[in-house]
Amino acid sequence: MSLLLLSIFAVLLALGAPIAVCLGLSSAVVIVTQGLPVSVLAQRSLNALDSSPLLAVPLFIFAASLLNATGVTTHLFDLVRMIFGRIRGAVAQVSVFVSLIFSGVSGAALADIGALGAIQINQMKAQGYREDFAAGLTVAAATIGPIFPPSIPIIIYASVANVSAVKLLLAGIVPALLLTALLMAQVAIVARVKGLPRDDVSARPRDVAKKAAISFPALLAPVLLIGGLMSGYFGPTEVAGVTVAYAMLIGIFIYRSLNGRAILEALRDTVEATANILFVVATAALFAWVLTLDQVPMKASALLLGLSENPLVLLLLVNVLLLIVGMVLESIAAILIIAPIVAPALTAAGVDPLQLGIVFVLNLMIGLLTPPVGMSLYMITIITKMPISKVIAGVMPFFIPLLLSLLVVSAVPALSTWLPENLMN
Repeated sequence: MSLLLLSIFAVLLALGAPIAVCLGLSSAVVIVTQGLPVSVLAQRSLNALDSSPLLAVPLFIFAASLLNATGVTTHLFDLVRMIFGRIRGAVAQVSVFVSLIFSGVSGAALADIGALGAIQINQMKAQGYREDFAAGLTVAAATIGPIFPPSIPIIIYASVANVSAVKLLLAGIVPALLLTALLMAQVAIVARVKGLPRDDVSARPRDVAKKAAISFPALLAPVLLIGGLMSGYFGPTEVAGVTVAYAMLIGIFIYRSLNGRAILEALRDTVEATANILFVVATAALFAWVLTLDQVPMKASALLLGLSENPLVLLLLVNVLLLIVGMVLESIAAILIIAPIVAPALTAAGVDPLQLGIVFVLNLMIGLLTPPVGMSLYMITIITKMPISKVIAGVMPFFIPLLLSLLVVSAVPALSTWLPENLMN
C-alpha cells in the first residue's frame, strides 16, 4: 500500500503537479483501489482542519498583510539604518536585523521576502553592493521569520506532533537570536575582507528620535505578541487576533494609511495564502493516514531506534533526512508527512519535543533556499528579475551560518528548552 502511494506521489511530483494535488490524488487512488471507505476522504480532510491552533494561521497572515500595507517596513528599515550608523556593511547588517524585527509579526519566510525583499535589495544595490550578495543575504535572513514567534510552520508542527504551541513558539526565540547573530557575524567578516561600503544615512540624534517616534507603534507589535505568549494570558490564536486588531488600529488611526481598499486587498491575499496552506494540510492528513494504516511510522521508529539509541546521533540522522526532504518538498507538506513518522521515535529515544520541533522547522526553512523546490529562491527571482543561478550563487556563502546554527541547536537542547520551561513553569 505504501509503495503504491509513494510511487503515485513521486510520479505526480515529477510531472509538476501542485503539492496538494500530489498528496490528495495519490491518497485517493490508494483508498479506492484498496477498497477502503471513500468517506475517509472527507472525514480525514475535515478532521485535519478542525484544529484551534490552525485558526492562528490566517490571522497572522492577515496581520502581516495589514502592517505591510501601512508602510511600516520602510520606517523600520530607516530607523535601524540610523542606529547602526556608518559602520562597514551597515545596510547589510540592517537587512538582517530588520528581518528579525519584522518576523515578530509575519510568521513566514515568504512574507518577510514579500514585505522587505525589494527594500533590502534596492538599498544595498544603491550603495554599490553586488546584486547576488544582496539577494542571497535577503533570502538567508528570511529564515529567521519562521523560527521567531509567531511562526506558521511551528504552529502547524505543534498541531501535528501534539506539542504545546505556546511552548514551541517560545522555544524559537533563542535559536532565532542565535541565527541573527551568526548572520550578522558573517556580514561583518565579509565587510572587513571585501571592504563593503559604509552607509550614507544621516544619524543626527534629532532625526533618530523623530524616526523612532514614528516607528514606535510598529515596534510595539512584536512586544505585544511575545509578551502575551510569555504571560500566559494568550494562546497562539488569541495573540493572532490581538495582533490583527492592533494592526488595524495603528494603520487607521496612527499611520492613517490603511483604507478600505488596502484592507480588502489584505483580505484577498490572506484568503489566497490560507487556502493554499490549508489545502496542503487537508491532503497531507490523508497521505499520513494511509502511511499510518500501513504501519510506516512504527516501522520507521523501529528502524531509527535500531540504528542508535543515542539522541544526538538520531537527531543528526534526522537533520540529514530533513535537509534532503527540504530540497524536494514544500516545508508545510514536509512537516505534515515526516513529523508523524519520526517524532515518536526521537521522543522515545529521549529527544526533547521542543528541541525536535525547532530543529525540524529550521531544517525545512533552510530547504527553502535549496533547489529544485526552493520557494524563497523563486520568490526573490520574481522580485529582482535575476536568473536563479545567480541567486543561488549569492546565497551559498550564507549556508555557513545557517548550518552552524542548526548544528548548535541540535547539540544544545537548552537553547530551545530553557526559555519555555522557565516561563511556563
